[in-house]
Amino acid sequence: MRDRIRVRSVELLSDDWAKLTKTTFDYRRNDGTWETQVRQTYDRGDGAAILPFDRGRSTVLLVRQFRYPAYVTGHPEPLIETCAGLLDENDPETAIRKEAEEELGYHLHGVRSLYAPYMSPGSVTERLTFFIADYTPADRISQGGGAIEEGEDIEVLEIALDEALAMIRDGRICDAKTIMLLQHLKLELLGALGS
Repeated sequence: MRDRIRVRSVELLSDDWAKLTKTTFDYRRNDGTWETQVRQTYDRGDGAAILPFDRGRSTVLLVRQFRYPAYVTGHPEPLIETCAGLLDENDPETAIRKEAEEELGYHLHGVRSLYAPYMSPGSVTERLTFFIADYTPADRISQGGGAIEEGEDIEVLEIALDEALAMIRDGRICDAKTIMLLQHLKLELLGALGS
């Protein structure tokens, strides 16, 4: 693609919680013609998300927290989500283990990396590394709830996997990363049952 992109200008629009830039560039289309495009790019860094699963009880750990962008676009309740956070200079596994202890109050084991998709590549640079892990009640090390100094006010939820899947169907869970991880876990379990 390097021979198909010629950047004309990059303008920093905001550098607060994240960076918002406006880029003007020339793009060579598949038919060979050049066109000028303008795009805004939101960069807050990469992140990680994890779904802990208790295999013995078939439960998952999720969080409920207020998300202003969801609220302002018509979702009146806090979102139910998987534990997630920014990498903050850590590798994805180190970052998500720290987040799990901080948000969920659990020390997880059997942490497995799944994939690292772009979540909204039309405007957001973030790649989110997805993980699944194991936990039991004995792995609890604190009440969780997140970092108060970061404005986090997180409720920890332990939900049966089948109930969590029903919550996707009826709209109580509408967060993309959470839906992806719950469906991945269910497919993984179905595959294990079939083999």
